[in-house]
Amino acid sequence: MNGKKRNTLSAWVCNIPALAFAGSIVVFPIIYTAYISLTNMNVYHWFDFAVIGFKNYISALSVVDSGFLRALGLTVLWTALNMILQLVIAFVMASLLNIEKLRPRKVYKTLLMFPWAMPGYVSILLWKNGMFNPQFGLLNQWLSGWGSEPVRWLAGDVLAFICCLVVNLWLALPFMIMIMDGALQSVDKSYYENAMLDGAGWFTRQIRLTVPAITPIIAPAVVITLFTTFKQFDVIYLLTQQVGAKTGANIHTVLTYAYENAFVTNNYGFSSAVSIIIFLLLISFALLSKIRRPGNEKNI
Repeated sequence: MNGKKRNTLSAWVCNIPALAFAGSIVVFPIIYTAYISLTNMNVYHWFDFAVIGFKNYISALSVVDSGFLRALGLTVLWTALNMILQLVIAFVMASLLNIEKLRPRKVYKTLLMFPWAMPGYVSILLWKNGMFNPQFGLLNQWLSGWGSEPVRWLAGDVLAFICCLVVNLWLALPFMIMIMDGALQSVDKSYYENAMLDGAGWFTRQIRLTVPAITPIIAPAVVITLFTTFKQFDVIYLLTQQVGAKTGANIHTVLTYAYENAFVTNNYGFSSAVSIIIFLLLISFALLSKIRRPGNEKNI
């Protein structure tokens, strides 16, 4: 027992520097943000801020005009649409790439990886200035060639949301296509041959064979994509909300909303409360994602 205690103590001593470093860069900011969320710290109270309890949380969750509930609803819609479109489009594209008679499939797969390999900041600004620009953007150049009036793509809320959706699909689809392609290749082809002999059509084969077979493989990628999409910041911010380059659209995800309250209006107490709510939502979703369906054991 003395030897075990000595080894345990030695292990803790050796890990103290790493634990202290992790605590200083991970745990302390969370605790400090939680503390600031309980205060009225803002542009009028930089140094004389006071603890006001849960007023910031109540304002965010109960006051409709605060903007947080609208941003949260838009974030849920944004996440759901992106996830559904990515799964459907990736499945179709991966299925086409696995056609046996498609000879240059490796070339197509390489080309599909370019949007994912490029820096997101560069791709987003290329879309904003090269495609959606109201004066010299490529889309309006095409419309002018057809005799139509130019469109301010990023000025209206609905149209700007659709444009952001397109750009995010451009950035995220290659990853999902790659995962879906690998999952489809792992399915034993003999299953399809037996199903065809039994008279199963293409749609039936996909629903009864392909989807159940690839679900365990793509499930981790879906969870990762859900997290990434929910806390998406760069696409919507750079396309519509960038300070000094706002387009007129008033669309916010929870992260762009928290950023605006913190660094534009300097309402740090309220923004910290929003950040803690987002943190709790993500933690809750992470815990739920580890629980399997009823009747099964939990993931460990």
